[in-house]
Amino acid sequence: MGRAGIRVPTPCVSVCWARIEVPPSAQPGPERGDSMTPTLAALLCLGFHGKPSLSALPSPVVTSGGNVTLQCASWLGFDRFVLMKEGERQPSSTLDSQRAPSGQFQALFPVGPVTPSPRGTFRCYGYYSRSPHMWSYPSGPLELLVSGVSGKPSLLTQEGPPGPTVTSGENVTLRCQSLSHVDTFHLSKEGAAGPPLHLRSKSQTGQHQAEFSVHPVTSAHGGTYRCYGSSSTSPYLLSQPSDPLELRVSGEWPLTLPGVARAQGPHWYLYVLIGAAVAFVLLLVLLVLLLVRHRRRGKGRMRGEKGRG
Repeated sequence: MGRAGIRVPTPCVSVCWARIEVPPSAQPGPERGDSMTPTLAALLCLGFHGKPSLSALPSPVVTSGGNVTLQCASWLGFDRFVLMKEGERQPSSTLDSQRAPSGQFQALFPVGPVTPSPRGTFRCYGYYSRSPHMWSYPSGPLELLVSGVSGKPSLLTQEGPPGPTVTSGENVTLRCQSLSHVDTFHLSKEGAAGPPLHLRSKSQTGQHQAEFSVHPVTSAHGGTYRCYGSSSTSPYLLSQPSDPLELRVSGEWPLTLPGVARAQGPHWYLYVLIGAAVAFVLLLVLLVLLLVRHRRRGKGRMRGEKGRG
């Protein structure tokens, strides 16, 4: 059986792949002549829908030999999701979508046991059952980081261990350091599905270290942190995790009024502006009503004086 792959760009930045097959009955031969009748065996088009998101639960940092769940999710009502591993031509898995508590459509792909080799970078796609050959744009790449291949670094703050209690709005620096050679340090927060922060290490006083600055601190920064080290030759292979460091955040607001809910988020000042605008409108309406009432009273007095005249 002969095969030929054709890549056909289509409008709207979508891309299609067609697989052409030549059946044995159509191939040239002494009894069949020289005519060849290729047939379209498969067609796949990418980029017809918005891309889903791909995250690792509970974390993209996985201990060697451990398991992880990859969550492909989208607000679009895809019927199925496809998980692809970089370097492989066939999908790793295809699952029906389910409705998540958040309202999104999702599929949970179990992956494991995870090994240090080969490197694991994944993307996912979504499609509708009515058009299974028309896939979405690919999600962003998700690389699994395998830990436990070397000794652990240490994680501390400028104040030293144990983990500090920081007032909201202040600054704090988390320092990851190791006596072993480390090219890059990775800082991971427990429960965070996103990739860890990473910084190039610097050699100082006979050891390698990196300082992660957190400023200004908010309640969202509270939690348990660990750091890892990696080399430039295998950046996805991490050391054992450092001992956990807990960061506690207190005093989010200097003043709390009884019975008044505190505004949350970086745009709390919008609530103040909205409240001031509402108060201004109410005051303006009150002034207009007083003006109308005053004019009506003036007209009534003028009519009374004319009647007596």
